Amino acid sequence: MKTEVRVIGRVLVVGIWGELDLNTVPSFRSAVEEQLDANPDVIDILLMMSNVTFIDSSGLGVILGRHKRLNAHGGNVIVASPSLQARKALELSGLAGVIPICDTEDEAWAKARGV
Repeated sequence: MKTEVRVIGRVLVVGIWGELDLNTVPSFRSAVEEQLDANPDVIDILLMMSNVTFIDSSGLGVILGRHKRLNAHGGNVIVASPSLQARKALELSGLAGVIPICDTEDEAWAKARGV
């Protein structure tokens, strides 16, 4: 898995390539938490998931954990243009009922409040 993390305005944008699973979750969590700690003004996380090839329960758990952290302060995690595999996992797990899943990046940016 490869991640690219950057802050735009008050939005943490996280691009994910490859598998988000038990082996890759620690580095993903670390990268995201490091940026959230360094940028306390971040309101939302925008997950760019079009290049996710696989996601397991630990990947779903790390997304839910970031959602809970932001939601406690009025923020949210927003998923942008997930791959078919990622969308299926989000829907089957019920996470799609908790966090917004947008078909396009433009739609996701429209939901982000920290721009």
